[in-house]
Amino acid sequence: MDATARSGETPANPSAPADAVPGQAGTAGHVNAAGQVGAAGQVGAAGQVGAAGQVGAAGQVEEVVGRADAVAGRAVETSQTLDRGLRLLHLVADASGGLTVTEAANQLNIGRAAVYRLVSPLIGHGMLRRDGDGRLRLGAGLLHLARRAQPLLAEGALPALRRLAEQAGATAHLTVVEGGEGVALAVVEPSWTSFHVAYRAGARHPLDRGAAGRAILAGRTGDAAPVSSSGELQAGAYGVAAPVLGVPGLEASVGVVALAPLDVDTIGPQVMAAATAITNALR
Repeated sequence: MDATARSGETPANPSAPADAVPGQAGTAGHVNAAGQVGAAGQVGAAGQVGAAGQVGAAGQVEEVVGRADAVAGRAVETSQTLDRGLRLLHLVADASGGLTVTEAANQLNIGRAAVYRLVSPLIGHGMLRRDGDGRLRLGAGLLHLARRAQPLLAEGALPALRRLAEQAGATAHLTVVEGGEGVALAVVEPSWTSFHVAYRAGARHPLDRGAAGRAILAGRTGDAAPVSSSGELQAGAYGVAAPVLGVPGLEASVGVVALAPLDVDTIGPQVMAAATAITNALR
């Protein structure tokens, strides 16, 4: 009787664990399997998202770097264009007969098309012009800049000129090159002398006459030694001058003029010291 199943009862599964609940093991196994598959799927999806995120970040970094490189490249190109334009202005300024586009291209070591691209805006701003033969010459716009700059140059030189005039007991002056001539840009008279040369600002003279002009010519070769003159510009007037060196774009000299002979051994060092002071003030 004990070994026989009762009527209506389901025979027990002899292979099932003793504590298993019928039907639950399969269901739990199915849930676990599904859960594992789901988890694996989620991990895979997460991995895909992560990979996509990494690729996106790398792409953004590359894009930022690319933009930075492009900006840097444009900055270099702009700087090079500006440098070439300024060099072109200097070349035209140094060419007494003007320059053709071909001559400018050869001296700048660039193509004619590049020169035309430089010339167009410079003409538009009045820095350059074309003469009747098509040669490039300096434009009137540079005169406007020069007029603006000259008072600043004079202002920067005045302290050194005042000291020089008082030390030497003679009229001190700063002379600059303008249109192939020397022009007195700033003049300071001594305060303690009974007589001195009345030398006005704006006075012009050839560069090859007078101490001031010849000092400028000597400065073109790098010679900083003082230059003396006697009666070259005005009878009975004596001068000593030295070039102002080391100021880009400026050709100038500083000197003194008196009604009596000047001792170059004494005045020369004073003039050179004033030239150095003006260089430091304007540089």
